[in-house]
Amino acid sequence: MTDTDNLTRRRFLQATGGAASAVALAGCTGGGDDDNGNGDGNGDGNNSGGNKLQLINSTMTTLDPVKAADTASGTVIQQVFDSLMNYPNSEIAVEKQLAKGHEVSDDQKTYTFHLKEGVKFHNDKEVTAKDIVYSWRRLAESKNSRRQYFILSSIGVKHETTTKTYKDDEGEHELTVAKANSLALKAKDDYTLEMTLEKPFHATLEMLAYTSFAAIPEGIVGDIDGYDGEMKQSKFATKNPIGAGPFKFDHWKSDVSAEVTKFEDYHGDVPKVDGVHWKISSNSEEMYTYGVMNQNADMGYGSNFIPTSKYDPGKVSDTSTDDLGRTVGKYGPIQGNTFDYLGVSTINTYYMGFNTEAVPKPVRQAIAYAANQETIVEEVFKGRGAPAYHLTPPMIYPGGAKKYESHAKNKYPYSYDESDRDKAKQIMEDAGYNENNKFKFTFTVYKSSSTWPKLGKRLRAQLQAAHIEMEIQRTPFSTLLQQGRQGKLEAYSLGWVMDWPKPDNFLGLLYPPLTDTSKDSPQSYTNWSGTPAAKKATNAWDTIQNNTGPTDKEQTAREEAYIKMEEANWEDVTFLNMYHGLSERFSYEWVDAPKYGGADYSRQMYNKVKLSERK
Repeated sequence: MTDTDNLTRRRFLQATGGAASAVALAGCTGGGDDDNGNGDGNGDGNNSGGNKLQLINSTMTTLDPVKAADTASGTVIQQVFDSLMNYPNSEIAVEKQLAKGHEVSDDQKTYTFHLKEGVKFHNDKEVTAKDIVYSWRRLAESKNSRRQYFILSSIGVKHETTTKTYKDDEGEHELTVAKANSLALKAKDDYTLEMTLEKPFHATLEMLAYTSFAAIPEGIVGDIDGYDGEMKQSKFATKNPIGAGPFKFDHWKSDVSAEVTKFEDYHGDVPKVDGVHWKISSNSEEMYTYGVMNQNADMGYGSNFIPTSKYDPGKVSDTSTDDLGRTVGKYGPIQGNTFDYLGVSTINTYYMGFNTEAVPKPVRQAIAYAANQETIVEEVFKGRGAPAYHLTPPMIYPGGAKKYESHAKNKYPYSYDESDRDKAKQIMEDAGYNENNKFKFTFTVYKSSSTWPKLGKRLRAQLQAAHIEMEIQRTPFSTLLQQGRQGKLEAYSLGWVMDWPKPDNFLGLLYPPLTDTSKDSPQSYTNWSGTPAAKKATNAWDTIQNNTGPTDKEQTAREEAYIKMEEANWEDVTFLNMYHGLSERFSYEWVDAPKYGGADYSRQMYNKVKLSERK
């Protein structure tokens, strides 16, 4: 990842109660039936009932695939748009979707995709290779795109670049985009697409499954050269998104509701439900009342459905583990109801980040000694997760979860599975700190989280004996990101969920040259440079970037470099990894929904969900 103009548009996560949740950014204005939804008195836009799936969602930002960067928007986009490839039921073994096959050249640089014939967009236009070229050009060229780096630097499609100037609340910035028509994409005929890369990339197909690469009708938005557009981008993004997915857009009323309906001409499995309706809110207590206490949702996810304050791990029962390591069982009773329970270890990591210029290394090391990730998971998050020692989650760690655990247990330098306050105190005293000379700093957490402040208070109590005073400051999520980019944070809480299921997607956050907050849009806010460990991390990342291909030799080189980056981070404690969130689903007995996998619920399509009579 070399294009870092879009930091805030990456998949940073908030942890509002212990499980992964959507990034709550400012919602866009959408279209509804009328100002009050359907006139049913609650204003949520719910005019469905019957055979429509009732769900809950957080605040959405856009339904334009190239602009969306939050989980809430992505959940709906997944239903409306299709891509060449897909993660079926969010499992990370990628499969074909709009593509029916592909070939790769001997040098692993040129991909030729063959599209399914007769696939229809929701406006009845057939999907062709020209639509794919146009859609990917928007991803690479449009000022509305928030994921240029996906196609320009991650996959690395051949291209020429140019810069565009844009303004936001923080001032004027330059955005690196592809020069018009310079992408090495060619529609060889209606159903054949050719794509050429600068160099081989080992996760090409996995990346193409991301919704940013979704197909939209050619020319529908005029935000790239050569197209006037059938509608403005704002209308496409909020009132009339057109894709080729299993559901058609119906309406979206910002911070109220959204709804999609069955697309009868879908090329895959036609939905078993008539549509999907989402009640929208970012208030977890409100969602609990709406979905659980009042039974207005058929199923829900994690703390957006049952907040950690209401969660009782003792109510999980009758559990078994399937062949993908997912926990299947029951949860309840609540209000006399028992839910079908699904627990999935998804690909995410939550961490405490440090500005290394503001918080000295001995202090960071002392905090690492004081922290006990196992206790934090059990007592703060009530077991809704797993302790984190690496930035790379266990599911995609080199060699898998067993190697993850073995490396952490044998190599982690800060008292694995315990809090060592004596060692923390000794390090601080060796650095010249004492009762009369304490180090003081501020740990900034996002305001909507109920659990990070608890984690901070627990840690603060443990640090007092080590001559460290930590103030906890709560701020809106967007403000936290803004302050981080400006280098104003001393320590902060953030999380990361996969864009694609490979370690490089996570470890790019640690690449020292892209942590410099004096530069425009740093990738993280650590200002990590000038130390032997920072040099090790830089060299390791260069090795990763010089071995991007799919060969066994290159994979071995990458995997060795991944581990070197993890150990370099341990050495300087730029990120103190805290936990990997557990994704949970709670569904009523009348819902028959396929289990989802490590890519999390936001990547799951609902066309295979079945509903029986509600009780």
